[in-house]
Amino acid sequence: MRSLLLPALLATSLVAQDKPAPVRLTPLRVSPAATLSQEIGISKIELTFARPAVKGRKIWGEVVPYGQVWRAGANGATVFTLSHPAKVAGKDVPAGTYGFFVIPSEKSWTLILNRKAKQWGAYEYKKEEDVMRWEATPQAAAHQEYLEYRVLPTGLDGAVVELGWEKLKVSFPVAFDTRAIYWAHLEDKLKQAPETDWVPWYQAAKYCQDQAIEAQKALGWIEKSLKIGESFWNHETAARIYKDAKRMPEALTHLQKAIDLSKPGGAPKEYTENLEKELAAWKGLK
Repeated sequence: MRSLLLPALLATSLVAQDKPAPVRLTPLRVSPAATLSQEIGISKIELTFARPAVKGRKIWGEVVPYGQVWRAGANGATVFTLSHPAKVAGKDVPAGTYGFFVIPSEKSWTLILNRKAKQWGAYEYKKEEDVMRWEATPQAAAHQEYLEYRVLPTGLDGAVVELGWEKLKVSFPVAFDTRAIYWAHLEDKLKQAPETDWVPWYQAAKYCQDQAIEAQKALGWIEKSLKIGESFWNHETAARIYKDAKRMPEALTHLQKAIDLSKPGGAPKEYTENLEKELAAWKGLK
C-alpha cells in the first residue's frame, strides 16, 4: 500500500510546484500617483501623493470638510521627506519621512507633519504622533483641476512648498543649513579620499575659494592636490586662492601653468582665451 501511495504523493507535489503565480491587474486609479523631488544645495525635499480632480464638485467645506484632518491628496496620505535636518515654517525638523496632513477651515489651515508616514487616508492618524503643527493662510489662485504640489527654490538654502487645488493654494517655507551640511559632506569625503587622487582635494579647495571661507585650509588642500597630480583645473584654483591671499607672484605662476596645461589638455578654446585675458589683467595688479 505504501508503494502505491508514494507515486500519488509525488504527483500531487509536482502539480503544486507547477501552479502558476497569481495574475492580478494593476488598479486604474482616478487620482494618479505622483512623486515630486527637488534638490536644495545637496539636500532634497520629496513629496509623494495622489492627485484628485475637482470634477465640478465643491471642494472646500464639502469634498474636503472643514475642521477635519485631510490626507492633503487622495488615496494614501501625502508623504513628505527631508534628506537633512531643516526648518519647516521656522521650526526645526529632523531628517526623515513624515505624513503630511491638513485641517482646513475657511480662513486658516492647520498643517501637520506626523511620524507615521505611510497610512491610508487619515483613518489611522493620531494627534499624539504629530511632529509639529503650524498655521497657514490659504490664498486665492487660478483654477487647478488636479491637486498640485510645487517646490519653488528660493536659493541654495531653501524653498517654498506650495499646495494648490481648485481655486486655493497654501504654502510654507523649508530652509536647510546648506553651509553646515556641505561642510560635513566635504569632511566626510576627504576622510575617504585616497592619497593618490588629486580631485577631492581640489574640489574642497575650490569650494572654499568660491564661498570665500577657510582660506588656510583651501591653500593646504590645493597644495596637496597639486603634489598628487597637476591639471589646469587645480592650477587655476591655486591661482585664485593665491590672488585672494594677495600673493600675486604665486598667483601669476599658477595661472600661467593652467594656461599651458589647458592647450594640450583638451580644454575648450574659450577657456584658455579667458584665462589669458585674466592673466593680462592680473599682471597690472602687481
